[in-house]
Amino acid sequence: MPAYHRRVTPKVEGGRPLKKNRHDPTPNIWTGNGGEFAIERERPGQGFRHVLRKRDVEEFIAMIPEWDLYSDGLKGIILARGEYDCFGWYYDVGVIGICAWERQLWTELHVDYFNKDKALLERLGVPSERRKDIILCKFTESQARAFLLLEVFLHELGHHHDRITTKSRRSAARGEFYAERYSLDRRPDIWDRYIARYGLD
Repeated sequence: MPAYHRRVTPKVEGGRPLKKNRHDPTPNIWTGNGGEFAIERERPGQGFRHVLRKRDVEEFIAMIPEWDLYSDGLKGIILARGEYDCFGWYYDVGVIGICAWERQLWTELHVDYFNKDKALLERLGVPSERRKDIILCKFTESQARAFLLLEVFLHELGHHHDRITTKSRRSAARGEFYAERYSLDRRPDIWDRYIARYGLD
């Protein structure tokens, strides 16, 4: 299961982070709903909050050219509970998860992760402060929303596209490089539409 990891050593208080709640799957997505695409929302979890609404996801999907082609076989999207070590994930059954954000909005990224997304973070106007190998990114809510949609969601959609374009259609075999390339290639097609709809801080 590809996951969008953001830290080498996540900050954890009060013990280990809870595992993703997948032992009690959402029926509409995990067990199917007559093949119908669904967007579901989990409770964000302690210390987290959702900066995305279902409507945000629906509006963003409408901005993606050839969405029907890229989403072939996608069962749905979950606005998932927060995780201290990832922003999103993809399951090879055709489910994308976009995790809830830390409640205080400012978040720490490992320098390698920050450098990977530095161009987008700067374009979004996210102030940052380096602390050795950690970069404190001072997100606003709208910047966090933009990052989750324009980077994390497109990255996880890249894993899905990877799976459906392999011969077996069973796994996202080409991994993180393919997903990252996919998000970088798709973003220019969406950027102007996104800014026209939401703007920047």
